[in-house]
Order: sequence, then C-alpha cells, then structure tokens
Amino acid sequence: MFSFFKKLFGPGTDYKALQQAGAIIIDVRSAQEFDRGHIKGAKNIPVNMIQREIAAIKKWNKPIITVCQSGARSGMAKSTLKGAGIEVYNGGSWLSLRSKLD
Repeated sequence: MFSFFKKLFGPGTDYKALQQAGAIIIDVRSAQEFDRGHIKGAKNIPVNMIQREIAAIKKWNKPIITVCQSGARSGMAKSTLKGAGIEVYNGGSWLSLRSKLD
C-alpha cells in the first residue's frame, strides 16, 4: 500500500541531499523556542519577520528549507517565500527534520 502512495505522490523530498547541495534551513519559531534547541547551522527568522527578510534571503541564492515546531508556521513561511520566487521546501517539525538529516 505504501508503494501505491509513493507512486501517486512521488518519493518525497530528499532533505539530506538538499542540505548537502547547499540549502539553508530557516527555523521560523520564536527566538526563545530556537534557543531551547534547533538544527545545527539553521538560521532563526521568526515567521512574522519572513516578509521583511525576503530581499536578504534572495541574496543567498540557495534553496530554503523552513522548519518550526509542528509544520504549520513553516508552511506559512514557505508560502510567503514561494510567492517571492524563492525555491523553498517545508521541512515541517525541526525535530523530525533533524532525525532525517542525521
């Protein structure tokens, strides 16, 4: 059954390969949440600050992976960045993504 869904929806995003190719992880949680734990090398830009940081993010010229606590805020950030023409992926929960990158 899993193979049926994999064929239907594709293999999914290879976040490890994206990171190895230079993608930047943006953790969109608050600074306090970020300070309690995050993925090594991730940049902290809270979701309410994403819009004003678009010009700087574009200058990085790298794919972006957004993460947060559950995937909701990172989904909102993804929509904002995608609307600005940035290649972006929703990594969902930072804890889940961290386990995929190890």
